[in-house]
Formats: sequence, structure tokens, C-alpha cells
Amino acid sequence: MLAQLNNFEPAQLNAALLGGEDLKLAASLLYQSYYDDPLFMDIFRAADTDYEARLRSAIREELSTFWQAGQPIIGLFYHEQLLGVACVVGPDSGIGSSRLWHWRLKMLLTAGYVSTRQLLQKEEKIHAAMPAKRYHMLAFIAIAPKYQHAGLGHYLIHAVDALVDEDSASAGIGVFVTLEKYQRFFADDHYYQVSDLVFGSVSGTLMFRPRQNKQQG
Repeated sequence: MLAQLNNFEPAQLNAALLGGEDLKLAASLLYQSYYDDPLFMDIFRAADTDYEARLRSAIREELSTFWQAGQPIIGLFYHEQLLGVACVVGPDSGIGSSRLWHWRLKMLLTAGYVSTRQLLQKEEKIHAAMPAKRYHMLAFIAIAPKYQHAGLGHYLIHAVDALVDEDSASAGIGVFVTLEKYQRFFADDHYYQVSDLVFGSVSGTLMFRPRQNKQQG
């Protein structure tokens, strides 16, 4: 399949909002992609024996919260196969730096107090550093590991761009990046560096892409 994807026609790819029946598959894909992410390894204590279980639970709760709050979860499909996922939080989501109480309770029961507190502190710190008051936030973006390096991430991020650019209430979209290679990826999509932030033992860069006014091209 990977060889076919390296030679795919753009028409064979389709970005669409996921339905509730796709959430389990999306959670599995995100778990594979974020398993060795430095920030998640720090927050969920990768050295502990229950790291995998707590990370899985946290990702499931995140997706459930996005879904219940009506936030867009974008899937990239090759025919019927899900290859990538992007989760976007809008400016009027009710989640983000001020999480819904039911989410906090579920996270306390699944991920634990320390991890939940660290996640909330991370979001508050990011929110305080954002260059706009009303904005979208890219919470997750991932291509299935075995299909990476085929250019698929660009198709997925362009679908995110289109969603943000259509919302006149938003100033743009932010993302927190912990690895330099992904900074280059987002820079290619007109994200600029806002500031460097540190969470525990992990440092990263907050990046922002201003919403493009379609009337201006």
C-alpha cells in the first residue's frame, strides 16, 4: 500500500469530518503517532508501567470531548482507509484553556491528578502566549506511522487551513511544536514562531498561522 501511496493521484485522497463511528480508529492512530512525543512522555510519565494505558485513556477522553463539544475532527482518507487525523479547537468551543468540568473529572479518573494538572497548566500557558484573543488551536495532527514521508501531511494541513480561513471570527490557528522537524513542516504552511515555552523537562515552540482573507487571495 505504501508504494501505491507514493504514486497516488490527488483525486484519490479525501479530507472529511469524522463521524462518531470513526473515533476509535482515530484514537488508535493518534496513540501510535503520539506514543513517543516528548511532551506526552513527560506529562504521562513514560517510565511508569501504566504509561500506555494512561496515554490511551487520555487520547480517548480528548476525542470524546472534541466530539461532544462539536469541534471538527478531520480525517484524511485514501479511498475508505483512514490515513491521518487532525483535531481543531475553535474560538467558541468551551474547551481549551478552560476545560469542561466533566472532562476534568474523567481525566482525573483515567490519567491521574498530576497528568491532568499538567495538561491544564500547559493549555493555560499556551493561551497566555497566543498573539490573538480569538483563534483556533490545532490540538492533534497525525499521519499513520507507516504512511509518513509520502507528503500526506500537507494534504491534511491544507484541509485545516481551509476550515480556519472560512471562519471570520477567528484570527488564525496556533500549534505547539516540540520537534524541530515539525517546526519546518508548519513554517512551510505560513506558521511563524511566537515564543519558546517550557513544560517540565520539555521545551517547544508556539507557532501561529494568521487566517487568510479569501477576498485578498
